[in-house]
Amino acid sequence: MSETVRSILIFVVAAVLEIGGAWLVWQGVREHRGITWIGAGIVALGAYGFVATFQSDPNFGRILAAYGGVFVAGSLLWGVIADGFRPDRYDLIGAAICLVGVGVIMYAPRAG
Repeated sequence: MSETVRSILIFVVAAVLEIGGAWLVWQGVREHRGITWIGAGIVALGAYGFVATFQSDPNFGRILAAYGGVFVAGSLLWGVIADGFRPDRYDLIGAAICLVGVGVIMYAPRAG
């Protein structure tokens, strides 16, 4: 598996854990589903914190900045799948811009 594919898969797992964890907490509190949902969300959010460390790039700021773009696009997708959210063209354009930013931050060729 190429390093780029591995990195993208790590971002996807991180997004599922963070967005899913936040959604579980939201459901537990805002939708009154209870402490079990909140607890599962907290566990998922904690796991997310570890997943980001598996990226091969040693720069915390770069990883988290790039992940921000993944989070934006992933959050919209989660809303579509889990809540029936219908993004408009500006949501989609914004997410695409964010993902281009991820590509530039993470995968542009660098000297050294």
